[in-house]
This record gives sequence, C-alpha cells and structure tokens, in this order.
Amino acid sequence: MTANFRSLPVILLLTIVSLPLVIMYAFTIVDTFTNTEPGSLMPNEFTTEHWRFLWSSDVGRGSVWVSTVNTFIFASTTALIVSGISLTAAYALSRLEFPARRFFLAGIIILHAFPTITLIIAIFLILQLLGLFDTLIGVIMVKTALELPFGIWIMKGFYDTVPWEIEMAGVQDGASRFMVWRKLVLPQVQPGLAALLIFSFLSGWSEFILPLVLAPGSDAQVLSTYLAYFLLDDSLEVDFNLFKSVGLFYAVPVILIYLVFQKKLMNIYGGGSKG
Repeated sequence: MTANFRSLPVILLLTIVSLPLVIMYAFTIVDTFTNTEPGSLMPNEFTTEHWRFLWSSDVGRGSVWVSTVNTFIFASTTALIVSGISLTAAYALSRLEFPARRFFLAGIIILHAFPTITLIIAIFLILQLLGLFDTLIGVIMVKTALELPFGIWIMKGFYDTVPWEIEMAGVQDGASRFMVWRKLVLPQVQPGLAALLIFSFLSGWSEFILPLVLAPGSDAQVLSTYLAYFLLDDSLEVDFNLFKSVGLFYAVPVILIYLVFQKKLMNIYGGGSKG
C-alpha cells in the first residue's frame, strides 16, 4: 500500500502531461464522425461523409486501397529484407575476424549518420540511370539500403551478448557452424529480431520523403503521399475533417501493431529460449 501511495505523484504528473494529447486524439476521432458549426466546440450532427475516401475514388488522388496495398508492400518488404540481411551480416561482424573488420564497422556508422535528404539528389540520379525511378521497387531498394546500417548494428549488439560457450558446445557435439547458428544462436536473439522487424516495418510505413521524391506518380503512391495530397494540391479546398479521417486510417495499423507486440517490445532485452 505504501508503494502505491509513493507512485501517486508520478502517476499524477504523467496524467497531467498526457491529458492534452488524450484530449487532442479524442477530438480528432470525434471530428471524423461529426460536423461542427463554425465557432463551436461541440458537434451538432453525426456523419460518415468524412470517410467517403474509403468507397469513392473521386476523393484524393486515386484509390486509398491501392495506396494502402503499396504501403503494406513497401513496409513489409523493407522489414523482411533488412532483417534477413542484418541477421547474417551482424553475426559475421560479431563472431568472425576478417581483414578491415573495424573499418567496416566504422563505415556502417558513418553511412547511418547521413540524413536521407542530403543523399536524395544522388539517389534520384542513380534510380533514373537504372530505370527504377517512379517505381515501388526503386523506393524499396533505397529504403532498405538506408535502414541496413541500423539493423546490422542492432543485431550485432544482440549477438555480442550470446555466450561463446553455447556455440562451442554445439560444435563439439558435431553440429556444423550453420546448424549452431540456426538452432542455438538465433533463439537467443529472437527479441532483437522481433524489435528490428517491427521498427523497420513502422519506419517504412511512415516514410514520406522517399516516396514523394522518388515515386511521384500515382501508381507507386503510398499512404503518406496520399495524405499529403490534401494539403499540397492548390486546386483542392482543404477539408480538415476529411484530412483527419485519412490520418486516422493511416495510424490504425501502427496502433494495432503496438497493441499486439507491446509485450515483445517491452521485453526486448529478455533474451530467447536456450534451445
């Protein structure tokens, strides 16, 4: 009971700090289903017209479902490629001694230090040269390359915490190096792999600059550029309630991912099962 009373000030402070955000999100949700008279805070009628982008292709720039599929392909493909390459590259950097290993590690950090916007002109020219400009494949390749340094460093940190004795025991029992990695080491870094998959997916889901610059056409449009269209197009009268509805639709998958995987994210340093 004493511990509960001691935590009350912290809970009260967090509640006060969070309350404006909760109110803001509550009003956002309410505004997407209601109409409000100018100058009034309280809605005066219920409506679904702000969600008409779900069934009408005349709203916005093309179909929102095409943009949703593109976004899912973009985010999931990026996450899978980054995680797959990071798993093997990080293991090699953590366990193997090879020439210029330290130089390679430093190079990864330097590559991750460059902001995306500073590389955009060079990336634009390379994609044009390869014939991948204004394609979803081109944006996926660029996003994957930019996320790989982060993924490799994250997984290397998890591999470094796995004791050498586990691998040595497997090798002494006659297992191959690949079998040891797959059966004994990978279970130990499962929390890191889960976190990397989630973070890479969310990073791809929320990416805006790369699709906007490198895939400006409607065929490769993602939800971030679909949402921005309502503000960037001067020919449209801005409908803020419609804008909020699209934004809420865009945010729902992220909220669901957090609700489903919050335990894994909170237990990121918990370790895997010792197979």
